[in-house]
Amino acid sequence: MDAKYAIDLEHVVRIYKRDEFEVRALDDVTIQIPAGRFVAIMGPSGSGKTTMLNLIAGIDHATTGRVAVGGEEITGMKERDLAGWRARHIGLVFQFYNLIPVLTAFENVELPLLLTNLSKADRRSHVETALRVVGLSDRMDHYPRQLSGGQEQRVAIARAIVADPTIIVADEPTGDLDAKSAEEILSLLVDLNRQFSKTIVMVTHDPRAERYVDTVYRLDKGLLVGTEPGKRAEPAAAAATSA
Repeated sequence: MDAKYAIDLEHVVRIYKRDEFEVRALDDVTIQIPAGRFVAIMGPSGSGKTTMLNLIAGIDHATTGRVAVGGEEITGMKERDLAGWRARHIGLVFQFYNLIPVLTAFENVELPLLLTNLSKADRRSHVETALRVVGLSDRMDHYPRQLSGGQEQRVAIARAIVADPTIIVADEPTGDLDAKSAEEILSLLVDLNRQFSKTIVMVTHDPRAERYVDTVYRLDKGLLVGTEPGKRAEPAAAAATSA
């Protein structure tokens, strides 16, 4: 597998068994995503988008085929090794933020660092940097209930980038946001991609996303049915402000 690709899937099949039935969530999918790209995986519900994202993030395993991320084949990794690899290389962003309500923005962002050997001072520096990058330096002591949906997603993105991952994996990051906040989150992801050379893979139903990405991969019924250039837009000035 070619190390120049951030993500390299070769003839990947993922089959789930439901009672006596087999569901082919992915069917012989081959995709190579160069490092530093911002790409979208799109398609109808049930097309295999989230399954592909879970394979890339090392959350799920291919039934057959090979998966390499960051030049490292993860197909046959044991769960313990995979967990350590994921902590070092993957930043996860979800549709519903997955913030802990009793923790402040600072404490939510700090969570991934508690599993590292960083000192308390170093953890604080990393968290403050991540919150500054997403435009929330003035909200670090706020609890999720005191933030808007767009601000909560910014905290989630700060948590995803605080350990400086190789790849950001985002599952419907704008799916629970109003139009204005969605545009700001997409612009923020563009900024992370351009300024910090982060490879970003995003699953989305949001047609606006096509204006922000380099490439769109389309799935349907587990098959890769199309690859086309995105319509990359300049990031909005609002990206540096809180939603």
